[in-house]
Amino acid sequence: MNRTIILFGFFLMISVVVFAQRERVENLPTFDNRKIHYGFYLGLNQNDFKLNYKNSPIFDPSISVEPSTGFNVGLIAELRFHKNLSLRFEPGLVSNTKRIIFKHLSSSSNPQDSIREIGSTYLHVPLLFKFSTDRYKNIRPYVLGGISYDYNFSSNEANQDDNSAGQFRMKTHNFMYEVGMGIDIYLNYFKFSPSIRGVFAINNEIKYDDDPDSKWTAPINFMGTRGIFLNFAFE
Repeated sequence: MNRTIILFGFFLMISVVVFAQRERVENLPTFDNRKIHYGFYLGLNQNDFKLNYKNSPIFDPSISVEPSTGFNVGLIAELRFHKNLSLRFEPGLVSNTKRIIFKHLSSSSNPQDSIREIGSTYLHVPLLFKFSTDRYKNIRPYVLGGISYDYNFSSNEANQDDNSAGQFRMKTHNFMYEVGMGIDIYLNYFKFSPSIRGVFAINNEIKYDDDPDSKWTAPINFMGTRGIFLNFAFE
């Protein structure tokens, strides 16, 4: 279901592009002459975690992540350096939920030991370089890439309880890199820009349990977000 939503959005983006190409009149002919312009975006996301394990002499870990579809909303400020190069600042909020299943704990006497629900709300602050082609009629494809800072409001990092008390903790401050592509579509009164991008964690996001032999966190060497964002920008 989650992937279906993302795919539907992608095909919607393609349909709008095809419609824009059929327009004979060039809309917003002076839009790209602006040095700075602003906008906002709405979108969907689907995030899970990349996991690397330590060599554990205690047990063989097996962990899976079940993601769900979340939403994105934010503002846009773009500074144009050149007709084909600009810098974008896109602060916003990202919300999603993930379910972590510790399969190696499924035989535990307490079934809740093997499942952790992680609801996350982030302040997502990306700084991205945008490389655009020359405009063709009312469309302009582009690629973008850069880094972002995420403040996790739901991290529980300062919580004194850990997994032994049912609390799965993540770090509050995290850094990502992003790569993606999209299309600027020039409409009568504004520019519509659908894009799809991948987001990948740079730092280890897990907050380890106090017990160095914790059956939840001790086997994990690295745990970092990886996800897909489908954004619809209005500028």
